[in-house]
Parts: sequence; structure tokens; C-alpha cells
Amino acid sequence: MKKSILSPADIIKAKILVNEDSAKVWAMILYVIALGLIVIWNTQAYESKVFKVAKLSHEVKMLRAEFVDTRSELMELKMESTITKTLQEQGIVPSEVPPVKIHVNKKEDKTGYWNKLWP
Repeated sequence: MKKSILSPADIIKAKILVNEDSAKVWAMILYVIALGLIVIWNTQAYESKVFKVAKLSHEVKMLRAEFVDTRSELMELKMESTITKTLQEQGIVPSEVPPVKIHVNKKEDKTGYWNKLWP
């Protein structure tokens, strides 16, 4: 008759792996190993995604800083004083005569189709 309860010494000596019921034990061991491998793979995939997110976050911060720097340079270049200074170096100076608004008076054109019918 089989012994159902094994002593700790039998487990340490690995007699549990060579008994008649060892197929169930081997199946359980393989199941636990497979679960362990799945957990390890899942952890590795998670960590690689965390590193990728950290890298992309750093890249976004760097690009945002570059954008702000470029925008401030553009604002400085668009200022009237900067444009005036650049043009003075080329020999172009601002006009001292202020601009004059030109008014154009249009005569109403009465040669339209309806005006020809009813003068």
C-alpha cells in the first residue's frame, strides 16, 4: 500500500519525484516553472516599456525647451528695433515723413443692366 504522507526527509531526498504518483508532481513542477517564466517575461516587458516612456518623456521635455527657445528668438527678430537695426546696416533707413492716407472717390456707375432699363 502507498504511503500518502511523506516526511520532510523524503521531500529533501527527492523521493517524491520517483514514486508511482510522480507524474502529478512533475506536471505541477512544470506548471509552476511555466508560470514563473511568464511572470519573468511580463516583468521584462513592463520594465522595457517604463524605460521607453521615460526616454520619450525626456525627449518631449528637450523638444519643448527647444521650441520655447526658438520662439523667443523669433519674437526678438520680429521686433521693430531689430529690423530697423538690420536694415540700417544695409543702408536703408526709416522714412522721416509720416505716411499719408490716400482717399479715392469713386463715381457711382449707372451703366448697369437695371439702370439701362429704367433711367
